[in-house]
Parts: sequence; C-alpha cells; structure tokens
Amino acid sequence: MNDKIEDAGFGRRQIPNERIVTLDGHSLSIRELEQIAVDGYRVELSEGAMKRVEEAHRLIHELAAEGVPIYGLNRGVGQNKDREITAEMYEAFNRNLIYSHTAAVEPAASEQQVRAVLVARLNTLLMGCTGVQPAIVLMYRDLLNASIHPILPLRGSIGAGDITVLSHIGLAIIGEGSVTYEGQVVAAKTALQAAGIVPVKLGPKDGLAIVSSNALSAGTGALTAAAALRLLETADAVFALSLEALQGCTSPFDEALFAVRPFEGSAESAANVRSCLRGGALERMDQSDKIQDPLSFRSACQVHGAARDALAHALKLLKIQLNSSDDNPCVLIEERRVVPSSNFDVTTWTIAFEMVGIALSHLSKISCYRSLKLGTPSFTGLGRFLAPNSETIAFGTIQKTYTSLDAEIRLLANPVSVDYFSLSGDMEDHANNTPLVIRKTADIIDRLTYIIGIEALHAAQAIDLRGSQAELGRGSAAVYAQIRSIVPALTADRPLTPDIGAVYELIRRGIRIEGGALDEQVL
Repeated sequence: MNDKIEDAGFGRRQIPNERIVTLDGHSLSIRELEQIAVDGYRVELSEGAMKRVEEAHRLIHELAAEGVPIYGLNRGVGQNKDREITAEMYEAFNRNLIYSHTAAVEPAASEQQVRAVLVARLNTLLMGCTGVQPAIVLMYRDLLNASIHPILPLRGSIGAGDITVLSHIGLAIIGEGSVTYEGQVVAAKTALQAAGIVPVKLGPKDGLAIVSSNALSAGTGALTAAAALRLLETADAVFALSLEALQGCTSPFDEALFAVRPFEGSAESAANVRSCLRGGALERMDQSDKIQDPLSFRSACQVHGAARDALAHALKLLKIQLNSSDDNPCVLIEERRVVPSSNFDVTTWTIAFEMVGIALSHLSKISCYRSLKLGTPSFTGLGRFLAPNSETIAFGTIQKTYTSLDAEIRLLANPVSVDYFSLSGDMEDHANNTPLVIRKTADIIDRLTYIIGIEALHAAQAIDLRGSQAELGRGSAAVYAQIRSIVPALTADRPLTPDIGAVYELIRRGIRIEGGALDEQVL
C-alpha cells in the first residue's frame, strides 16, 4: 500500500461549518449522534469537558506517584491485575494491551456504525472518569472530522465492555491497522498523514480507556433505536391505509378510548391513524352494522403501541448510557479517588432491547395477518389474493415470502442476553451479549421493513380494486401516492421481487404522516 499522499488519490471533503455538534459528556442526544454518524456533522468539544479530562489525567499521575495501586495504570488488567506496571513499561504495556485485545472477527462495521461508535466513546471520555491523556480524546474528534474510519469487526464482544472490538480503534490511534478514508481502505498511517494527524504515543491507562467501554453496543444501539422509531411511524401509516382498504371499523381508534386506558404508545399510534383517516370517506361511513374487525385490525394500535412503549423505555436507558461513565476503574476528580467499578455492566438496557425485539415480533405477526386478510375475499369482498381478474394469480404466492420473513423474526426475537460463559480465570462470570442483542434487533427491523412494505402493496392494490383512491383520508392519500410513485397497480401477473425491493426502500427511508406523532425530541 502506498504511503505517499499524492499517490493515494485522496480528495478533500468540506463540511459546512454550521453542521456542528458540540459534545460535553452529559447532553448527547441520539439525534445528535445520528447527525454526526449519518449526516457527517463535525464535532467540537466543550471547554469545560476538556478541563475535566485534563484534571483527571493529572490526578491519576499524582495518585500513582503516591504509590496508589490503579488497575490498568500501574497494575495489569483482567486476571493479571496483580502484576505491577512500572513507569518505564507504560508505553509498551499499553501498546501490548491494544495488540492482545485486537481479536474481533468480520463482518466489518459500516462507516456510519464506526462513526456512531466513535461518538459514543468520545462523549463518555469527556466525563473525565478515565484519566486518559487529552491527546486520546482529541484523536477521537479528529478521526471523526477527517472521516478516517477504523476497520471495525463487529463480532467478538460478550457485552461486558466491547474490548475485543474497540481495540481496533486503538490500532488506528497509534497509526497501525487499516481504515477507510475517502472511499478507500488504506493503512491508518497513510490516512493520518494525509489528514495531518500525528499518531498518539500511549501513556498510562490509555490502552484500558480505549478498549474498555460499551461504545460498540451503545453507538450501534442508538442507530438501531432511531431506525425502529421511524419504522413504527411508517407502520402506523401503512396500517391506516390497510384499514381504508378493508373499509374497516374506526371505532377502536376513538380518542376517548385511550383517555380511559392511557398507555402512551397506543395513544400515539391511534393518533397517527386518526390523522391519516382525517378528511376521508371512512371516518364518515355508517358503520352501525359493522361491530368489529379481526384483531389484526382492531388491536393494531395496541400492538404497535406496545412496541412504542418498549422502545421508549430502551431509549430512556440508552441516553443514560451515552452520557455517563462505564469505566473501570472510575476516576472521581472531586474526591481524588480512583474506584474499581462494575459500571461496564449494561444488563439494564440490554434487557430493554430484548423487549423491543419481542414487541417488534408481535408487530410483524399482526402485519402478516393483515396482508392475509386483505387477500381473502370473505373479509374484503374483492378478488382472491387481490387479483384484478380470474386469469391473474396476483398475491397468492407472496404469502410465503412474508411469512418466512416473520419466521426469521420469531427466531431473532429469542433472548440471548442470558447466554454467557465464565471467563478470565472465573473472574468474569457475568455478561449479556449486548452487541449480539443490538445486531439481532437491527436484523428484525430489516425483515420487518419488508413485511410492512408487502402490507403496503396489498393495501394499495385493494384500494385500486375498489376504485376508492379519491375517498381516502388526507394522510392515507399521501401514503398511497408514495407507494404508487414507485410501484404501479397490478393489472396482470409480473415478477414481484422488483416491487418488493422498491417498496422496501420506501419503507426503509420512512413514510412520514403530516401531523403524526413522531417526535424527534425523544431521540
């Protein structure tokens, strides 16, 4: 690999100065993390936070000079906690700590995921609880602002600190390993040189500060949670279109019902549905002879709302994680102490993400049943499998696709946080597999995106067969128009895989309801 900048073919990307997020260690939102990780915002560090970092760094040196034993500084790590590390060993010990912990395996994280991980760790470093040298903190900032992304294998962490993965960031910090830069995989040394960044020489406790956090879980978890929230908004919109397609009963979404049973998630979903139906024929239709629909329609807002409530709980806990210290040991500046801790244990929000996966599995199942009902003449009064005529098979075989995806979701929803080994000479006998929990939650969202998309295809086709496009509520009409802008009505049999792929992309990007309940502030 050529280390000469002029031969590497690098360009310079300029990001407008106003696209900046200032990190201070205690107020990072998930939306701000997304702005940095996905939208490419630049990072600045608050002056007060950097002062805390400097104070903590001075403190650990002072305590070490007094002979205080400090894990990861003048003592080893893991089962080697009893081994003394002298001053002349600091650089080699910390470099070897990075080397020995670099043990993760593919697949590699995307650049957006890497940026999310960098942001998550940078913000917690600004708490001033590690004692790390300020140059390490500045390096995280510089990697983000220069768009230098360490190659980060995603598998290998059991969740009690993502040490085997985050060590790959440590390689880049010292100018080793590989990174992506300007669309190419290059040596970290090459990218740093191109960006005018000097590799860091590791000092006491730097290696431990780099590897020992849950930044992989927290960073990727933030991106996953944000994607889940937006999918839930879209799921509400698609359900409303399905209700229009069925010409279903609207009474279960009456606002008064959610006042006497005030679960927040259900009320938000019902508000979204009412918003979509507003101004359409369905809300004015005489339904006195239609007492109730199948539960997949009648209970939709309760099921969607359960996922919203589970996600709200996970988001609350995750924001605490992103703005607190998970360091062991923890530097307490005001008390002039370095205290061994178990703050790296993230069971509380790992379990919350397990709950989100189970809730999304319910949402998947109920969406599949709505598609099945929309293809059944006894429920719709339309052609079998929504066929436009007797010569067309239409949506009969597609049932196998979305039910097989639901089976995958059912498998992925099984808890894994309780499956762990006792490691490190039986010193580390608890873990929670948090990165795996986050990955499988993201996989559930991916498959559910297909399922919601296929429901959207059914709903739009049923509306076409009824010829009721002009009678839709304002929100439903907008949803229908977005679907039909990418997938035409089915008038004769054709390969359906392209249609499924197109609507998947639409759902993945998100269908927003005008006046809907999605509040970016919750992120």
